[in-house]
Amino acid sequence: MTRTSRKDDRMDRNGASEFSVMRLRRLLSVTALVPALGLGLAACGSKAVNDTFDLTASVSEIATPASARNRQLLVADPSALKALDSEQILVRVSGAEIQYLSQSQWSDRLTRVVQSKLVEAFENTNRLGGVGKPGQGLAIDYQLITDVRAFEISAEGADRGVVEISAKLLNDRNGTVRAQRVFRAEVPSSGTDNAAYVAALDRAFARVTADIVGWTLQSM
Repeated sequence: MTRTSRKDDRMDRNGASEFSVMRLRRLLSVTALVPALGLGLAACGSKAVNDTFDLTASVSEIATPASARNRQLLVADPSALKALDSEQILVRVSGAEIQYLSQSQWSDRLTRVVQSKLVEAFENTNRLGGVGKPGQGLAIDYQLITDVRAFEISAEGADRGVVEISAKLLNDRNGTVRAQRVFRAEVPSSGTDNAAYVAALDRAFARVTADIVGWTLQSM
């Protein structure tokens, strides 16, 4: 996990929340975003400076069937609900209430970051004939189809990073689904500032990524 700048921001779930300026009033109405009128807002006429965070792709060489070495894998554009698919870092305050971490953002739209890091992780294994994104000219054998179901800081109970991704491995030659599985990881936060929250998310994503990569290579 890397970031380009740093703020000392704190989160207080008991009325002094310093999560972001946007809040979902209803879980099923992702367009009903309204400004939060409490703490954490920049002064009128000023613009807050956001810390920018990235994710890591730490998967290295792993054991895999020899048959995978000549395969080419397309990592398709991940899907996600609108509330997730942005540069904002989501915080789940309760089962039906979410907010966004104040003065913090991802380096790109979340699904783009996830896709790029999955590609990097597969490349780092050195176990495939080729791996890439749509439009990169692969002679595709398989497609990895993913849906980001959760990518959030959970404030219910102990603060923790939660990542859940559904994956399908599609045989591109005949259009059949070779395998499918849901991957999930939860990692406690080591602190109460933005960097600690994002670090927990990064570690959870690293676990999910490692599981997805190993499962995909074994399923080919």
